[in-house]
Amino acid sequence: VPAGATPKDGPSAGCTMITSLLSLAMNKPVKTDLAMTGEVTLTGRILPIGGVKEKTIAARRSDVKTIIFPSANRRDFDELAPNVKAGLEVHFVDDYSQMFDLAFGDNQHTEK
Repeated sequence: VPAGATPKDGPSAGCTMITSLLSLAMNKPVKTDLAMTGEVTLTGRILPIGGVKEKTIAARRSDVKTIIFPSANRRDFDELAPNVKAGLEVHFVDDYSQMFDLAFGDNQHTEK
């Protein structure tokens, strides 16, 4: 929980909500085989989330090919069983601008 913040349920959908609103405002679709998760601060930083295993399994079941996680969750993902991670392209980001590039097609500023 960021300093001064109130604990809450569901903040990991923040990046998805921002991306949906930007897609609507720009009239530009998001890649269809993409899943993302992460709490977003007012300055655009992407904060860690819980449930990496469950979210990865849900993405696989939905035929998602690419997942974007907060960089702070890299260890959580790395600890998953190989069969859970197999066939997925996973990106880890620190800032929403990196997520934007992946969601809308420009991935020059990303780390795999």
